[in-house]
Amino acid sequence: MSSLVTQLFTRPSWLSPKVARTEILAGLVVALALIPEAISFSIIAGVDPSVGLFASFTMAVVISVVGGRSAMISAATGAIALVVAPLAREHGLSYLIATVILGGLFQIVLGSLGVARLMRFVPRSVMVGFVNALAILIFLAQVPELIDVPWPVYPLFAGGLVLMVLFPKLTRVVPAPLVSIVALTVLTIAAGIAVPTVGDKGALPSSLPSPGVPEVPFTLGTLALLAPYALAFALVGLMESLMTAKLVDDITDTRSNKTREAIGQGVANIVTGFFGGMGGCAMIGQTMINVKTAGARTRLSTFLAGTFLMILCIVFGPLVSQIPMAALVAVMVLVAFGTFDWHSVTPATLKRMPWGEIIVMVVTVAVVVATGNLAIGVVVGSITAMVIFARRVAHLVDVTAVVDPDGTQVVYAVTGELFFASSNDLVYQFDYANDPEKVVIDLTDAHIWDASTVAALDAITTKYESRGKTVEIVGLNKHSARMHAKLTGGH
Repeated sequence: MSSLVTQLFTRPSWLSPKVARTEILAGLVVALALIPEAISFSIIAGVDPSVGLFASFTMAVVISVVGGRSAMISAATGAIALVVAPLAREHGLSYLIATVILGGLFQIVLGSLGVARLMRFVPRSVMVGFVNALAILIFLAQVPELIDVPWPVYPLFAGGLVLMVLFPKLTRVVPAPLVSIVALTVLTIAAGIAVPTVGDKGALPSSLPSPGVPEVPFTLGTLALLAPYALAFALVGLMESLMTAKLVDDITDTRSNKTREAIGQGVANIVTGFFGGMGGCAMIGQTMINVKTAGARTRLSTFLAGTFLMILCIVFGPLVSQIPMAALVAVMVLVAFGTFDWHSVTPATLKRMPWGEIIVMVVTVAVVVATGNLAIGVVVGSITAMVIFARRVAHLVDVTAVVDPDGTQVVYAVTGELFFASSNDLVYQFDYANDPEKVVIDLTDAHIWDASTVAALDAITTKYESRGKTVEIVGLNKHSARMHAKLTGGH
């Protein structure tokens, strides 16, 4: 009860002027980037652009309240559009909206059943492949905007990239992508440069969405028709959202509530359906803009991204329609390059990595790029990893701490088999803030199986060192010592 009272009367971090400024500007940048994406995904799904824009608005606003991962952006996505497109084509918008609502219900059920806990079985090699495939997909999605276009698009695109690279050297008070978008828009309007604009993607809505119930027969036949699409919708949405949440966890060095996020995605999709949206999930490209490029960390940026999206469409529609696509393409290309894990493909890294993990990473990337579906790639990559590691025994790790009587040293005895399933939670079993100056991790009764464990041990060491404490790892058997020596520091 006391903790609840403390939360209620503690000033949220986003009320700080400095944090609020960052969050507000981040929300604005994301909103601008969401508009053409939402319109494009609406076209893929075969519905009016307003259906995708309404979905992005309601998803972002609702998930900012009910979601389990701060600063993550949820909106209409290409993966969701591909799932619902056949249904929308054959049966119309009402059936699509009914599917979104049913899919949201499935997500709540799956979240309540603990589907989020399955994320611990996604190995690091799949996560790296996921990130790299995501970067490739973001880049490939921009290529059509640079083909068969007027020549001024290319200098505008190049100018946007240069501006975003150089502007942060002057100041980081204002996000470079926002400066680039405003500067290129002003230039094209003032000089009368004719290039493709946001308005060319489709008409922006002129009013807020209104709630309603989809006009479909409430029969078992309708349920049988919608259920397969709704289940696919739920699974794809949860997979992308939970993987994105894990990625943001790593970037921000914080831990999110995956079960709350899964249930929150369901709630957001149900609300979206009743407001006539096409549904959605975590949007990885825009999340990277929000978290990595703009530096947002709270729910305020997510809420404002959705709010600004509708304000920009309804109040500033004519102006927003004149934003050159070259400016937004430059932003997304820079996001793609920033998202790709270049360290994972260097010769030195590939030489150190076990061949099995390289295969898993490559398979994940190949399947995602071939199918255009991140969820399928993650599933195939994880299955590949399970086959490769099938003979390795998976036991949950036990960590026991013993503090020396004089209080100058603590010894953590780690027991069990350490690999991707067991080492994911290892990082959270140490008391970084309150432990004494010297920390000993005894692995006499443990065995290191993979790079994920070495990465976890590196993370533990880094967290202690950032607090001025020393860490000594002892008791490694021959194989574990060789694995640790080869891979430590490379993560």
